[in-house]
Amino acid sequence: MPSADLARLARYAISGGLSALTHFSVGLAGTGLLRLSPVPASTAGFAASVVVSYLLQHAWVFRSGAGHAVAGPRFLTVTAAALALNTVVLWLGADVLDGPYPVVQAVALVLIPVLNYALNSRWTFTGGAPRVPR
Repeated sequence: MPSADLARLARYAISGGLSALTHFSVGLAGTGLLRLSPVPASTAGFAASVVVSYLLQHAWVFRSGAGHAVAGPRFLTVTAAALALNTVVLWLGADVLDGPYPVVQAVALVLIPVLNYALNSRWTFTGGAPRVPR
């Protein structure tokens, strides 16, 4: 694998970590500071993490030249596909096959970034002149 691809994978991993940190931090702030119940707090965290993830992936990970009017809806479509994959894996693994939740969720958490990277690198952020790294 060329070093440019490895560097992009590293940026993708870092952006994913920052997105997860955003989700968790906003959720904690929602439950701790705003006294929200966990579901709305986590929902707010998830929404914030989607914004952080999109902005980092567009500008830094994929250095996309695609306009936000194109890349934004595509990114949300990929996010919905990831939610669908998570739902199917959990349904099959936990409900149909009666597997233990932590194992089944771990499988989904491995598959989701693979799906996201594949779709975002090949579809979401394509088009336009690539941004030059600084």
